[in-house]
Amino acid sequence: MNAVKTQIWIGISVYVMIAITKKTLKIEMSLYKILQILSVSVFEKVSIIQLLTKSNYKTGQHHTPNQLTLWDLR
Repeated sequence: MNAVKTQIWIGISVYVMIAITKKTLKIEMSLYKILQILSVSVFEKVSIIQLLTKSNYKTGQHHTPNQLTLWDLR
């Protein structure tokens, strides 16, 4: 029972932190969309502002011709 309460409080805390971040950064996205973006990009070394703005942060990456690509998503 204690583990369930802990998970509930963690979920509430994350939701409140994202809501505060949304208001502070004046982001117009929904909280659901912000949480989806953050859950997908949790291990990427990109700032939150770059993730949540409409700028394409992947344009700065260089493609080396020696590296094989599984999918070309450009």
